[in-house]
Parts: sequence; structure tokens; C-alpha cells
Amino acid sequence: MQINDKYDFKSIEQRWQQRWQEEKINKVSHEPGRPKYYVLEMFPYPSGRIHMGHVRNYSIGDVIARYKRMQGFNVLHPMGWDAFGLPAENAALKRGIHPASWTYDNIDYMRGQLKAMGLSYDWDRELATCRPEYYRWEQQLFLHMLERGLVYRKETTVNWCDDCQTVLAREQVIDGACWRCDQPVLPKTMYGWFFKITDYAEELLADLDMLSGWPEKVVTMQRNWIGKSTGLACDFQVEGSEEHITIFTTRPDTVFGVTFMSLAVEHPLLQKLSKGKPQQQQVEAFVHETLIAKQRASLDQEMDKRGVFTGSYCINPFTGERVPIYAANFVLMEYGTGAVMAVPAHDQRDFEFARTYNLPIKVVIQPEGATLDPATMLEAAEGPGVLTDSGRFSGLASITAQQAIIDHATQAGFGRSHVTYRLRDWGISRQRYWGAPIPVIHCDSCGIVPVPESDLPVLLPGAGTPTGSHRPLHHQEDFIATNCPRCGKTARRETDTMDTFVESSWYFARYTSPRLQTAPIDREAANYWLPVDQYIGGVEHAILHLLYARFFTKILRDLGYLEVDEPFTNLLTQGMVIKDGAKMSKSKGNVVDPNDLIEQYGADTVRLFSLFAAPPERDLEWNAQGVEGASRFLNRVYRLVVQNLSCFHHQDAVLLDELNDVSRVLYRKTHQTIRRVTENIENNFHFNTAISAIMELVNQATATASEPIDTAVQRETLETILTLLFPMVPHFSEELWAISGHSRQLHHAGWPGYNKQAAQEDELTIVVQINGKVRTKLQVPADISDETLQRQALADDKICQLMAGNMPKKVIVVPKKLVNIVL
Repeated sequence: MQINDKYDFKSIEQRWQQRWQEEKINKVSHEPGRPKYYVLEMFPYPSGRIHMGHVRNYSIGDVIARYKRMQGFNVLHPMGWDAFGLPAENAALKRGIHPASWTYDNIDYMRGQLKAMGLSYDWDRELATCRPEYYRWEQQLFLHMLERGLVYRKETTVNWCDDCQTVLAREQVIDGACWRCDQPVLPKTMYGWFFKITDYAEELLADLDMLSGWPEKVVTMQRNWIGKSTGLACDFQVEGSEEHITIFTTRPDTVFGVTFMSLAVEHPLLQKLSKGKPQQQQVEAFVHETLIAKQRASLDQEMDKRGVFTGSYCINPFTGERVPIYAANFVLMEYGTGAVMAVPAHDQRDFEFARTYNLPIKVVIQPEGATLDPATMLEAAEGPGVLTDSGRFSGLASITAQQAIIDHATQAGFGRSHVTYRLRDWGISRQRYWGAPIPVIHCDSCGIVPVPESDLPVLLPGAGTPTGSHRPLHHQEDFIATNCPRCGKTARRETDTMDTFVESSWYFARYTSPRLQTAPIDREAANYWLPVDQYIGGVEHAILHLLYARFFTKILRDLGYLEVDEPFTNLLTQGMVIKDGAKMSKSKGNVVDPNDLIEQYGADTVRLFSLFAAPPERDLEWNAQGVEGASRFLNRVYRLVVQNLSCFHHQDAVLLDELNDVSRVLYRKTHQTIRRVTENIENNFHFNTAISAIMELVNQATATASEPIDTAVQRETLETILTLLFPMVPHFSEELWAISGHSRQLHHAGWPGYNKQAAQEDELTIVVQINGKVRTKLQVPADISDETLQRQALADDKICQLMAGNMPKKVIVVPKKLVNIVL
């Protein structure tokens, strides 16, 4: 094999990528009895080209995949495309082309980019969610869910973007504007399709306890989103009417302090309550204003508390008192019942509202050691205490009184114990073209009729031709007109398409048998591969995507396709790539094109930089010097190996008793490095500190190369460096492995073990301070460099938590003693 004195990354990477493709070395099949490992990065939307965030995400996944293969696992590492959605439709419209053409062209280009990075995907499993062979099975799953009562259609008020002509989820409304086009979002009443995710609310909540491999912050976000509350559901009769208002409260001990009732502006009784009253016009105007304001408010934005009297009263069933009914802008229809019994003495929100509208405040819980007077209260007393002015329950501790009051309401027939969730059913209807058509037919005689499974897929009209129509389906009469499969009469196809979150909620299961043509999932293959052992993606998907994927896994289980309860055993949420103090984005003009970097430095250098610059869960600060540094390091290793090829000609074993001091130290450093790299990968995927350990070994190997070094030790050290680097820089490592005379590829080699006795390190205890205060202590090797010590201190979990995302102004390292981080 011809040996080049210089590291020619272009020819090396091209040669190995071609060889890997020809040999299909990453192609796998399920092998019962062999241990498996399924690693998966969240699949990308084919926007046109990959960015540095993709490079980082996929490099992390590829290191894990290659590492696990070297440990002997049967590794599934697939790739595909989350290809439906409005962005592709809008981009195609601007360019005067079909969304299918735009999407498939982007997929072809991005596939080439990913292959140029040397990522070890099983490309035979590639899928695109916009292909009929994928969404045909999604439509079948929809029909099975419809059959089981897990899908329904209802009229609802939605967030409507007139510019995009589609419904938006609440999370897609940013400061009152559409997240895609930045145009104002308005409320609109229309029919839509919903998945009954609330039927699985309790299981989704309970099974969070199984997810020990997920970041705690993600589990907490999901727990809060599901939002379980236990309390009292109680009926307040509307005065002079057969109607009643059902409230839900987690504080039944305060029910004797109700002085008004607050309804959400979307509450179905609101219009009836004000109809014919002097307040009718005022209520209608308030409802309209509030709905507009809600569209323009962010999820966490606190609106000024406003309301209007409806002209109607209800009766508190516990006291018999008349309670005025208000429409209020702070009551959420999607939580509880959309009606809140207002107790201003013991709820701060109600207190502020009562003060604003001069409503009475009645104290019914006295805190221990205090006597509250409504006239002098400056804020609500929301804590526990002893009930007062609460009839037969006066004198009870508030906690004790809660269950006693629920029991009383249950016996009296006007209340009951109740559990409610913040989680709402999943609205999946979208009113655009580029999505999976919902497979139902509307017949005037038969009502809603499922499309027969034999007629699936319901194809998007024109998607197979570049010049086909791609107007929203409700504008395509040729698509709409059909016959009822039951009675044969003229009927209408459903024109809504499915939310693209549906496609991404089960793709990980389809990867286990992506070419199966008789069912959505092969049970045997899915039961072998699932759950995904390691899932990798951005924390921005912590709620919706991950929650929907968990929901779909339970659906697929109940339909008999899967045996698992949860889709992802371990979750890694990687940080963003930051440049000039902001996330890289086209709008900010701070994007670095990976293609330019690969052209200048090679894929392995770009991979190495993205892995070395920061721990995976933290944001990576772009640094051009860091890329240069990664390139210099690989060139150093290349020279080190090429200049010492003679040691590979000797295959003698290391004889420890015969080693001189220099050889013994290098041997010890080699095995310490294997241990450190293995632990850094296994424990927390801190590739940055793993690479740092390899760099230290390279430094020592370089320093001793001119000394009288034992040939077997030198060979073992260089082989170890290449083997440890292989998951991170695979082309580079394979090339040097081949140059050094190895006939078997590193891809097929095992991960090295280490001599435990030799790997024992002398350790130091290092104090880590923040602004001069001791915050933690680290056990580190005695020969640790200042640079590595600083990196380990900044990567420590406790320090990261205390820094709360703040960048240090400077870091002071006192060698072998302490690290002081100045914020």
C-alpha cells in the first residue's frame, strides 16, 4: 500500500466511504440471541442542507454506534427523513415547483452530505415519511384507532393562520404570530380530528418513573405537561335555570369562601348566561377581545387579570349563597372544566381580581398563630390552617377537611372526588396539501365512513408528478369527489391532512422493518430491536414529540404490534451550536456551512471538533481556532504513526518484567487512557474528556518516540490510539490501521480492554470554586494537565447546575490544587 507522507484527507475519506458503501458493512438484520443496541438520532426535516447542529447530533450518534459495534453488539443505526409539512409546501410555492420535487431534491442533496461525513448508517433502511409506502401504514393505524374509539371529530376553537391557511398548535404561536410566517394568528371555530391521548394520561404519567435514563428536566417537563390534579368536582346550579356549572378544585377546604365564579371565555354556557341581559354586548365584546389576546400571548406570558359580569348568578351548594358569574381572561378552558370557584382570600389570582372589581373577600382558613382580616389583607393566604366560618367543618385542619368535604358532597349528590389532567387531546387536523390525507369519507346518508383498508393508501393528488396540483386539498374537487364505500352514493373525501408529529411518532418502529409490505411493523423484528437504547436530539422536543412517541408506542402495543411500553430507554438532549452569542441561524447571519469545513479540513476534523469542543448536553461555542486545533492534532497523529511504522512489523507480546522505565510509563499511560476513554463514553458520553485523554497519550507517545522504547509497547500504544479514535474519526483511523499492516478493518475490531493493575492512577483531590466559594471537589489523576483539569471542572454536573448556563468570565487554575470559576 502506497504511503503518503502527508495526511491527504480528501482521498482517504473518499476511498473509505466508497469501500464501506460497496461492502455494506453497516447493514444489519435482527439476530435472536445476539445482544442488540439500537441508537437513533431524531431524523431531520429535509430543508436543503445540513447545518452544524446536524453535524454535532449525528457525530454523537455515530460515535455511540461504532463504539457499541466494537463491543460486540448488533447495532441498528438508521436514517430517514421527516419530510411532510408546511415549510416544504411554502418553499415550493415560492419557487413555483411541486413540494414533492423540492423535498426529494433536498433529500438527495442531504443524503450526500451525510455520507460525506462517514456516518455509519444502514442506508438500506432509509425511509421518507412523504412516501406512500410509509403513510399508507399511518392511515391504517388511524383507522384502527378510529375503530377503537381513540379518534374523534369535533368542533373547536383553533389558532388559525390565514396566511398559511392552517391550524397551529398553541406552542406554534409566538407573540401572537405564526411561527412560520410571522403573520397574526386569530381564533376560528371549525371541525377537526383528535387523538384521545387523554385515555393514556395516567399511564403516560406513571411510566415516567421507568425513564431513569432520561434527563430529569425532560421527565419533569412531561410530568408538568400531563399535569395530574386530584380534588373535588362540584355542581353549582345556575339561578333560575336547569343548567349547572361544574367546577373542579384541588382546594375543597376553601369552598365556603367562594364569593364569585369565573368562566373561561370559551365556556359553552357563557353566551346563554348573558343572553337577553344588559351585559350581553359587553360580554360578547370581552370574549372577542380575550380570544384575540390569547392568540398573541406566549404560553408563559401572564396577562393582566380582566373580567366582566355576565348578569347571572349560581348557587354555592354548600352555603346556599348567590354567587355572581364572571367571564375572566385568566381561566383556561383546556384545564379542569373551564370554570373556577373564586376564593379571593385564599388564591392570589382571585384576590387580585376581587380587588380590581371590588368583589367581597371571605376568610375561611386561619393560619396558625394569625388572625386574618379581609379589610387589611395585602395578598391571599394560600397556605394551610384551621377552617373557620365553614359550617360543620369549622375547626378542622385544612388538610383533614379536604377529604371530609369531598365525602359530604358525594353523599349529598352534588359533588364527587375527581382527577383531572392538564393534558388535552391531540388535535391532528391540518388544512394544507403536503401531509398524509386522513382516510375517511363523509356521506350524507351514512355519516363518517372509514376508507376500506383495501383502498389504502389515500394518495395525495399530483404528488407523483412534478407538475401536479398542490393546492390545499379542500380546493381540489377532483380529490374531494368520491362514492361512499357503504351505500355507493356520491360522497366527499376528508380534506384535512395529519399533523406531521404523527409521522415522527412511530418512525423508530418502522425502521425495524422498513420494507415490509404486509403490515406497518414486523412483530418479530420490532420485539428484537425495540426499545431504542439511545435516542439523541434537541431539548426543544422534550414535550410534544417525545410525548406523542410515547403515546404511539402504547397504541402500537395495544394493537398487538409491539411488546414494549416505552420507546426510548435512554435520552440524550444535546446542546445547540452557538456563534457570536446566539444559536446559528440564517436569520442571524451567523451560519457556518459544514460543506466549506469538510472541503477545507475533511469530515473527520469537523467531527472531532464538534465532539471535543463541549460535553454533548451543553451548548457548543463555535470557534474557528478549535477546528484548526483538531486538524493539527490529526496531522500530529498521522506523522507519529507513519514515522514509526517499523514497530508494527514486530508482533511480540509485552513482557512487563523486562520493560525499562520509559516503556513502563508509556505502557501504564496507555492502559490508563483506555480506562478513562471507556469510562467517559460509558458514564455520560463526555467525548470531550475522552479525546483529551487520547491527546495526552499522543503527547507522551510523541515525547518517547526518540527514546529507547520497547517495540511491543510502542506498537500497542499506537494501535490503542487508532482504536480509541476510530469511533470519532473513522476514515483517518482505518487508513492508518491499514497503512500499519493490519488486514482486518478496525470496523471489525473489538474495543480494547485494559490491565487494571497498570491502569491504577495516583489521584489528587482538586477543590472547585465559583467566585471564590468551594462548590465541589474532584478526584483527578496526579499527572492531569491544567487544560484537562479546567475542562473537567466545567463539565462537572454540580458545577454546570450552579452555573445555570452562564459563561465564565475567566477560569483560574492553580496546578494540582484548585480551579476557581469567575462568573
